Order: sequence, then C-alpha cells, then structure tokens
Amino acid sequence: MSKPSVSQQQTNTVARAAAQAAVEGLTVKPTGRVEYRSRGRLAVIGGQEALEFASRISDPFKPQVVLLQGEEEPGPPLVSVAGRTIRLDGYLGAFKISLGEEGKSNYEMVDVDLVLDLGPDPLFSMPLTPPGYLHAATDEISMVAALEQLTELVGTFEKPRYFNYDASICAHARAGQQACTRCIDACPAEAITSLAETIEVNPNLCQGGGVCATVCPSGAIQYAYPRAEDTLQQIRTLLRVYRDNDGTDPVIAFFSEADGEVTCAAAENLIPILVEELGSVGLEVWFSALAYGATAVLLVDGGAMPASVSTAVTQQLIAAGEILSAMGYPENSIRLVKLDGVESETASSMPSIEAATFSGVGGKRQTAFMAIDHLYAEASQPKRMANLTTGAPFGTANVDEDRCTLCMSCAGVCPGKALQTGDGNPQLMFIEGNCLQCGMCTRSCPEDAIWISPRFMFEREVRSRPRVLYEEPPFCCVSCGKPFATHSVITSMLSKLEGHWMFQNERAKRRLMMCDDCRVVDIVQDQEAMQQGFETHRRQ
Repeated sequence: MSKPSVSQQQTNTVARAAAQAAVEGLTVKPTGRVEYRSRGRLAVIGGQEALEFASRISDPFKPQVVLLQGEEEPGPPLVSVAGRTIRLDGYLGAFKISLGEEGKSNYEMVDVDLVLDLGPDPLFSMPLTPPGYLHAATDEISMVAALEQLTELVGTFEKPRYFNYDASICAHARAGQQACTRCIDACPAEAITSLAETIEVNPNLCQGGGVCATVCPSGAIQYAYPRAEDTLQQIRTLLRVYRDNDGTDPVIAFFSEADGEVTCAAAENLIPILVEELGSVGLEVWFSALAYGATAVLLVDGGAMPASVSTAVTQQLIAAGEILSAMGYPENSIRLVKLDGVESETASSMPSIEAATFSGVGGKRQTAFMAIDHLYAEASQPKRMANLTTGAPFGTANVDEDRCTLCMSCAGVCPGKALQTGDGNPQLMFIEGNCLQCGMCTRSCPEDAIWISPRFMFEREVRSRPRVLYEEPPFCCVSCGKPFATHSVITSMLSKLEGHWMFQNERAKRRLMMCDDCRVVDIVQDQEAMQQGFETHRRQ
C-alpha cells in the first residue's frame, strides 16, 4: 500500500479524533463488585533482615514476622518456622500462612491482610500473584519500595467481577470424564480450579486477564467488564464514524493497560483500544473488527503478557490465520506486534469490503460465525473449508463403523449438543457448528470408536445441518418383533456373556434378543430361570 498523501493523513487524524469522541458517551453495562477489606495486618516473611525491617514499620501497618531462619529477638510479634513446612494461601485481606502439617501438634496458622515476602524464593509462583502479596529483594531500596506499594492496600477496596460462568455449556467434565482444561491452563492468576464436573473461579484471585473467556470454546466463561458486545459496539462505532469522516485504511490496535500509556502520534490510521489485558479479546472480536471494516487488527504486546496468556493467544492467532488464509485473505491481517514497533505495522492487509452491521449480542460462537460468514461472503475465491491446527475450537467428528455400537455414550456427554441421537432411530447425528473439539466424546466412548478433527466449514447450511454420522438397521425383538436395539449391541452382548453361567442354554441366550417386556414374561415362564434366580437371592 502506498503511503497516503499529507492531506489524507490530516483527514485520517481528524477522522480518528471524531471516532474517539463518538465512543466517549457509550455506556458499559455494570457488573457485580468484589470487595476487599484490609486492616493493615502485615506479615513480613524472611530471615534476620525481615525481623530488622519489621521493627521499623509503623502505622498504618501492624507487622508480624514469620522468621524463616535466624535468632528470635525482641520486637514486633514473631512466629518462627522452626523447620516446619510453610504454605501461603489467600488474597488481600484474607491471607493464611500455614506452618507444619495440619492435625499435628506443632501446626500453626497465621491470618494476615498483606504479605511482604523477603524469602529467597517467592511463596507464590504464578505469573499474576494475588493482590496484597509482594515478593521483594532484601536491599533497603527494594524493601521500602514494596512497603510503599502495600501502603496503598490498607482500607476497603472494590473491583469489578470480571467474569460470568454458565456451567450448563461448560466442556470441562461430564459423567466422570474430564476433557477441556483450557481456562485452567491459561489463567495466569491460578484463579480457576476443577470442581467435579464444573470449574470454579475465585473472584478474589481473578484479576481481569480475560484469557479464560478467550480460550473457552463454548462461551461458558464470558468476560463481564466490559462484555464482548460492549467492546464490539465500541469497535463498530469507531469504524463507522471514522469512515463517515473520510478516514481510510483503519487499523484497530488493542493495547493492554498493563503496558502503560497508549501513543500513536505518527500512525494517523491506527485506532487504539485500551483493554485490561490482551488476552481478554479473542477470535470473535478479531474477526468482527475485520468484518466491520478494519483493514488489520493488531495485538500490541508491551512485554506485560504472562507466558500462559501468550501461549493461548498465539494458538488463537494460528487458527485465525488459517481461517483467513482459506478465505483468500492475508493470514497476518490479525497479528501480534511489539509495542516499540507498532508505528511500522499500520499498513492495511485486508481488501476493501462492505462493512458488516451485526451487533454481536449473541453468544461467543454465534458472534464468531456471523463475522466469519460475512467475511466469507465478501471473499473473492474462498475455499469450502479451512483445515485447522489441533487446539482450534471448531471441527468435525468421525466414527469407526466396525467399532461403534450406537451406545450413545458420546451423545450423552457432548456439552455442545453436536452429537445427538436419531430421534428414536438407531442413528448418531452430528451438527458440526456445535462441535467444540473438547474431546469429551473420545474420552467417553467405551469402544474407542470416535475421533475428532479440527477444521472450519464455511458453508453455513452444511455447518448447521444435522447429518448422520453412523447408523444401523434396528434389531427387532425375536418374540414380538418390536425394534429395541441395534445388531452391534446385541452381538456385543452375546459375545461378552458367552460362558456366563446364567446363559448356558439356548432359551437363556434367546432372552438376550428380546425386548424388556418379553424378557420378563419369558423368565416368569421358565422354571429353570426362576429357580436359578431364587438360589442366587438366597445365597445373597
């Protein structure tokens, strides 16, 4: 793309200013609040340097030393580790320091509001440590600086509740089988844990990174402040007003608040959007921005992105690039760039297309489908589908017909309802648009008969239409003729029960080929079977 003329650069600058002014009045739907209360009870953890430093700490703190090693001396309240294990849990206003093994006579627990950790290794190792915890070096400058930060955390505080969770569509676990752990693996604050067949998010540990919502394939976790629809409304308004003021080649750039002040002085066509964390915006937002008319989407990394978030975002970018490439668009139209090089990354990638107008008020997947469908309709020579790298949240399923018995275990646990029964017929149905690629079906199939493959089917009708994945003619009761099972189920049952003492004669074996009603009638009429049942009951 050639560099715009000076007059067009000036027009773009005016257009961007108008666009930014237009979104200042947009409201963001409020969310719940999370409250912290800190009375200044401060644990200083470390050796002799902790004891010496704590003796000089005054209001608003109430210091207490947890001595890792060294001599106990007069001064602030002190508890010595004395060779016991030490464990730290909690968050601002509710930290618990456990010393020793719970239930043993030497076990001790200390409750504090704040923690200044001066130990050689931090007691918290996650990239985003809980609010109220700081690990610092033991030189005077570092300790004083840490204490100044903690001074700001004495009192009562509120923060937004950053997430909403819908357990009914969560793909974490079903019927005792665990499948999707993407949110747990990606959360840099370790605020998400497995809770039987659902997950649990600790709102006090959650710091609004939002990568959990980005990697969630079903939309069970949603970013709540701002909501995705609020972000999309902002993007749609920015681009519409920018175009209405004759701006050209708009590039949407997401900046993280953690990276500091946003500057874009020389990039007249770059429209910045400040988000809590880069990980809080994902595929549905990126594709929507392109569908609304952005010529590129930049994720501007200033170095504050934790490794687990970076890994998750990179995986999402790979899938986005594969989908764009299959539609005939440049795969780098959505890309991660460095903060210090953003000025050189503002060239447009996408061709000019008619801007979409959808609102994005639906769920995560519906929004992604609307955006991709619009881009597909505007593409000149798209492929029918995109083959995706493992880990993408879209794809298909396949069945080994020699193994499948149509037991429907897979349909019973499918969180996205991609796998369904055949409405009374011995059929396994599949809706590709609903498939999350979570792997729940593969883990639950007792015959190892099903497998999944990541891809994106662009034809909406094909993607949304139920199709038969596998079917068999029904097996009819040998007594009344009513269909009640499949041939493979009956064959498998006969094979597994061969040699069982209850099915040694032909009449007993024939009962396995009867429906429930006929089987009961035949047992009552079979004196030998009734006697066997009586003897079995008596022995029990």
